[in-house]
Amino acid sequence: MAKTAMAGARSQTPPQETIYRHTRVVRITHWLNALCLLVLLMSGLQIFNAHPRLYWGQKGADADRPFVEMTAVDLDRHPRGVVRIGGLQADTTGLFGLSRVNGRVMVRGYPSWLTIPSYQDLATGRRWHFFFAWIFVLNGLTYIGFGLWNRHLQRDLTPTRAELSPRHLLHDIVQHAQLNLPRGEAAKHYNPLQKLAYLGVICLLALMVLTGLTMSPGVDAAFPWLVDLFGGRQSARTIHWISANLIVLFVAVHLFMVVAAGVVNEIGSMITGRYRIKPDLGSAP
Repeated sequence: MAKTAMAGARSQTPPQETIYRHTRVVRITHWLNALCLLVLLMSGLQIFNAHPRLYWGQKGADADRPFVEMTAVDLDRHPRGVVRIGGLQADTTGLFGLSRVNGRVMVRGYPSWLTIPSYQDLATGRRWHFFFAWIFVLNGLTYIGFGLWNRHLQRDLTPTRAELSPRHLLHDIVQHAQLNLPRGEAAKHYNPLQKLAYLGVICLLALMVLTGLTMSPGVDAAFPWLVDLFGGRQSARTIHWISANLIVLFVAVHLFMVVAAGVVNEIGSMITGRYRIKPDLGSAP
């Protein structure tokens, strides 16, 4: 009797379904984008270390009051790394402002293990940054162009009016906070939070490209309206830094959700394109 009941229960469990979720172009551009962002971040931190201060407006010199500053204080007696944001200050010794490498104190914004190259070299950092920046731009244009052509952006990433209702969004936020991830038919489509997050990060990446171009004197000469658009080259640099931090936050949340949803299935689908749908046990007969 017990074996019969168990067999009956197994027969009532909905079968696992596999769908083709990611096209080849989406997979290639995704991994190339991940590589570019990693190199751009680490080389960008190398460039930031040449002057670890951020300002608003046109100017930005040592005598000006920075909006954000990574520095070191009390170097003669008890050296400490500090980060100042506006009127706030935090001790960040060992991470920001001041690092210890092989027992030697080093004054630098970001630590060596976060930058390309690890040693202080602005010229090399700029070469890495600019080379991968153009790869990133071409890769992004390929993704967006293909997404518009096959209607992936319109069909899969554009939220409907019903999905944008406060009630719907609040329900989705609660479900994600409780890690009640979609199953069955619901897992075949992006949920509203995913759509908003992906569209938001696309906008952030476009903003990073524009602010990056604004910091180039050559581009400023050809398109002076960019400087006016962002309120000055220093403001563009600050917005560039803020956008980079928001993208890092997005990647951290994205990786957490990949782990929560199942690393093998999530990463496997971005390699093969095929995604296994977990059955919705609540709808089983």
